[in-house]
Formats: sequence, structure tokens, C-alpha cells
Amino acid sequence: MTDPCDLSAVEARRLIGARQLSSAELVDSCIARIEAVNPSVNAVVTKAYDRARDEAAAADAAVKRGDALPPLHGLPIGIKDLDDTAGIRTTYGSMLYKDHVPDTDEHVVAAARAAGAIVLGKTNTPEFGAGGNTNNALHGPTRNPFDPTLTCGGSSGGSAVALATNMMPLCQGSDTGGSLRLPATFNGIVAHRPSPGVVPTGYRNLAFTTFQTQGPMARTVEDTALLLSALAANNSADPMAFPRDASAYAVVPDVDLSRLRVAVSEDLGCAPTSKVVRAAFRDRVAAVESAFAVCERRDPDFTDILDVFWGLRAVYMLAKHGHKFERYGPELNPNVRSNYEAALQVPIERVAWATRRQMELYAAFDTFFDEFDLLICPGVAVPPFPFDQLYPTEIDGEPMENYVHWVGLTSALTVTGNPALALPCGLDPQGTPFGIQVVGRAYADRLVLGAARALEEAFSGTSDFARPVPDLAALRA
Repeated sequence: MTDPCDLSAVEARRLIGARQLSSAELVDSCIARIEAVNPSVNAVVTKAYDRARDEAAAADAAVKRGDALPPLHGLPIGIKDLDDTAGIRTTYGSMLYKDHVPDTDEHVVAAARAAGAIVLGKTNTPEFGAGGNTNNALHGPTRNPFDPTLTCGGSSGGSAVALATNMMPLCQGSDTGGSLRLPATFNGIVAHRPSPGVVPTGYRNLAFTTFQTQGPMARTVEDTALLLSALAANNSADPMAFPRDASAYAVVPDVDLSRLRVAVSEDLGCAPTSKVVRAAFRDRVAAVESAFAVCERRDPDFTDILDVFWGLRAVYMLAKHGHKFERYGPELNPNVRSNYEAALQVPIERVAWATRRQMELYAAFDTFFDEFDLLICPGVAVPPFPFDQLYPTEIDGEPMENYVHWVGLTSALTVTGNPALALPCGLDPQGTPFGIQVVGRAYADRLVLGAARALEEAFSGTSDFARPVPDLAALRA
């Protein structure tokens, strides 16, 4: 028999509304799964069980009264430990904030709670979100549930692992250079990096940027869209946000793959990508290419886009961490310090060039979608690596130029800001999850969601490419 925590968010919400499942039963099932599996993977670092049970009781009372129920009514959610949660410890993965309890919710947390979600706990992240491997001195590493000796990715690694192990049906994350998409790929779950401004956020360090984006994570495309519809609540406090009908995201459009013109690219024409990932990607393309009206190998003109990312990232890192560096200095972990110090070495002329070039790249990529409806590429350039390794220093013998060079498949798309959904499709040769990115024109988030769901259905038709599930029994041992 399926435990309630194993249900999809959409199905659990349907059963709660139909009075066939109580929120209390769902919350208790999720708590039981966390207690059984979390010691092996370390995804949830702060637990809010008592408050969650109280809120579940209130949610069930509302159902009994016949109240109008919001879209996430009674559903547990995990919140990345970078986002403030009123009354629940928020550490940002840092020893400096190990006892910090905020008074107010960050925008996305408030939006999720207003939509009826119940915050069950905080999920692990590298200190201040700086890293593609979820590890910090305060909470330790989060491990990959398919092989606990390997990384889960980052920086939304705790959320990805919580979902992969069915600790909760929904989680939230954020993405600068791939922090939603990278851990989603490494753990076999779905994550959507929305177009800038679709999900308002209260913690921008730069007023207008494609870098800081929050987004939904779940086990299916439909669940991801449901959470997006809540997080996309209008909020004028974010200068990037714009008015929209957020509820439209909850209805995933039916997309006929046979009408789509699709470009596929192994490396976006710019990103170092391992041979094993290229081969696995070609296998997935071969399995679905006949479903499209057009499926053509085509790289976007991204020749210098990783240099642009590095220049823009310098401004972002200085804006985000400058005040911390001045206040704490040596107390910050080496990863944050090295990022900040590297940013100081980027000349202002180089930053100005990167800013101008970003606009040129955006415009050129927009014309790319005059010819194609979607671009599909791998989710990550390498399979998961050991959890105690900060990042890959080489790929197939090619040295990485800097700390972020290995995430070029995701960071390139950060520069242009296009909606990108990470979709799982089977395992790689080492037995860990493999995934692709489905990328659309700017603000074509609904098309991306619809096409991704159609691809999800196509891949699920074969055991080789269906969403992988970790061995939970082994994690309980």
C-alpha cells in the first residue's frame, strides 16, 4: 500500500479536498519518512513538526467546515535554508547564523503559506548558497540518495534529496548558475527555473538581474506547475516582478510534440561536457526525436557566454557578500571567501563589457526561437562526484578555468534568463540519475511546462528512461 508521503502533490491535494485523506495523516507520514531516511542523507536540517501538526489540524478543520480551500491546502513543503521562515530557524548554512530565528517569512514562503502549504522543515544548502555541492560546516553534507558516497549537487541539494526520498511532496529552491537544475538532475526530480519576475523574491542583491531566481521543485511536472502557481503571486516589492494571472500556471497546457520544432545541443556550443553525458544525452534524443515535427542538432551562438557569466557574477558576488566579508572576514568559509576575492579581481571594464554583451546574447537567443519552439540540452556536464569534493577540477582531462566552469550548461542559460526546466529521464552508466533541460523563449514558461509534461509521459513509457527512484530500504538500514 502506498504511504501518503509517496503520493504526488496533485493527488494528495485532490484526496484532501475529497475528504479521503487528512492533512494530519499526510504530515505524519512525511515526518515518519524523514525520521527513517534523513539520517542517511541529511536533507532536512531544521524540523518544524509541532507547528506543522498544528497547521495540519487547522487545515483539516477547514475541510470539515466546508471552507473554500486554496491550491496547496494541507500540503507539506520544504523550504531551502536560505529563505527566512517566521518562527523557524534559518541559518543560511552558516555557523554565523546557527541560532537565527526570523520574525517574518520571505516572499516565496509567505506566498506558499498563503496558498495553504505547511512548512515541515528547512532543507540543507551550502553556506549562503555558494556552491554546486551541498555541504557546510554547520550541518555537514547532504548525500545523494542513489549513492550516499556521492554529491547531491547544489545549492538546492537538500530540497532535491527530500523530494527524491518522498519526505514531502513539494519543495522550494533558488537558482543563480544552476542551483535548481543541477541538484534536480543529480537526484531524479523536476525543477523549473522560471523567467525572471515570474516568482517575486524579497532578497535581491541587485535590483534588475537574471541571476537571482526562486522556483518550484517536485517529483512531476504537474506538481511543479502547481507549486509555481502559488509562488508566482504578484508582489510589487520585487522590482523584477510583473502582474500576471498566477493561477494559469497550475493548468499545464496539453502540448502536441508532433507540432514542435526542437533544437538539441549536447553542450550549448560553449560548455565543457563529459563524454558519458554526451552519450547518455544522444540516447534520450534518439528515443524521442521522431515525436517532433522538427528535431535538429543546433547550438545557439554562445561562444563567449561563460565569460559574460563570470563578469556578471563578479558584480553579483560583491553585492551579495561584500557586507558579510567586511563584518566576518576569516569566519566565512573558504568557498565564500574565494568567490568574493575572485570577484574583486575582475576589472570594471570587463564588467561593463559583460553587461553590454548580455543584452546582445539575449537578443540573438530570442531570434533563435523564431526558428525553434524549444531547445533541449543535458542538465549537468558530469555525473555526480564524491560528496567531499568541492567541484570537478577537470572534465575528461580538460582543466576547468575556474570554480564555475563545470556548470556551463546551466550558467549559460542564467545569462539569457530563459525559462528552463530540469526533467529526469533514467539513470546514467554509473547508476545515478540523468536529466535534460527543456528551454523556451523568454516568458514561455507554460509552453515549457506543457512540453516537459509530454516528454515526461514519453520517457515514462520505457523503464530505461522513466524517472528513477532510490532504494529507500537501503537508506533506512
